[in-house]
Amino acid sequence: MTRGPAKLLIALLAAASVSACTATTGDLGRPRPTVWTQLIAPEAGFWSATFRGEHASYFRLTDDEEQMRDRAWRFVMPGHERSIFQGEVSNLAHTRILPVAAQSTDVGDYFRALTSMSFASQASRYNRLTEDANADRLLIGPFRANAGRVVNMDRVRMRAAESSPDVSPDKQEPAMARVVENEGLIFWVCERIDFRIRSYRYALSNLVVEMPSREAVRAERAIMALEMEAKPLCQMQLNGAFGEGGKRPVVYKG
Repeated sequence: MTRGPAKLLIALLAAASVSACTATTGDLGRPRPTVWTQLIAPEAGFWSATFRGEHASYFRLTDDEEQMRDRAWRFVMPGHERSIFQGEVSNLAHTRILPVAAQSTDVGDYFRALTSMSFASQASRYNRLTEDANADRLLIGPFRANAGRVVNMDRVRMRAAESSPDVSPDKQEPAMARVVENEGLIFWVCERIDFRIRSYRYALSNLVVEMPSREAVRAERAIMALEMEAKPLCQMQLNGAFGEGGKRPVVYKG
């Protein structure tokens, strides 16, 4: 495929994603299942990732792997629903149609979206910030438990792929690619949680400068609690698919 047609295909897929996701949400805030989300996007994501030279496995997802991807959606999306364009970019990155590098790394995005809303008082903005940080914190535990099950089963998968005489050699590469995908997703979630924390702190600092309030104390405590909850997840022992015991800069390569 030439570079021009590839760009055209990505643009068409992006337009289809916007159309498919409008005003419909399902479990965990994700778009409701449609032909796009269930068939077109996963296939397009597989080939897009392959085209970029990333690890991609054709294996069907296990129940835990599928659930982990659903739970990851919350964290890889922008922290505020008014970041509409960035939301679509992140959605396409989640399906792997776009690379993760396409996402915004501007910690000011959340603050701008937060202050663009009409609130009765400055306390409402602080309350929204506190609620968002607390909501993130409560969802980390279920994701961590889900990720732990996936990591354990990947350990079993790798042993079977490497040692069982009944497994054909041509399944070893997609098996390893799936392990890389899974661990890459965990790394990506940790990176985006860190991005959320930094975005919340940026928003809090600027709110205090613009409109000081006693509610800032509650917001600060919520952010600190979120940071503490994230540590066990991001220090989880993985299978080392990226080398060095699974510890490497957070980049979703699979």
